[in-house]
Amino acid sequence: MAGRGKSVGAGAVKKAQSRSSKAGLQFPVGRIARFLKAGKYAERLGGGAPVYLAAVLEYLAAEVLELAGNAARDNKKTRIVPRHIQLAVRNDEELSKLLGDVTIANGGVMPNIHSTLLPKRAGASKDARADDD
Repeated sequence: MAGRGKSVGAGAVKKAQSRSSKAGLQFPVGRIARFLKAGKYAERLGGGAPVYLAAVLEYLAAEVLELAGNAARDNKKTRIVPRHIQLAVRNDEELSKLLGDVTIANGGVMPNIHSTLLPKRAGASKDARADDD
């Protein structure tokens, strides 16, 4: 009787491989599948859905971490802190749009001084006084 699937050999047992490693991902495909099922987002769940979602989440995490690492390096630090994540997200146009309504705890605010609050230039003030006379 011919068996289904690939034959591994005479009595050989194939080593179990996680769906994450099959997809070449670091994020847990099985756990995401479990969360999707438990969340009751739909009656049924396709096999590719958790793989796709894990890949998207992994990409976003890698993007934020890369930018935050650059921000940490710019500030001469070796450890990423929430401030670096805040700077990374707010300086990137697409991430800022995605996380526009998100508050990052201990992230602080973007450095910004309104132009009207800046002191007047010395040359401009002398010209203004000369016009008044």
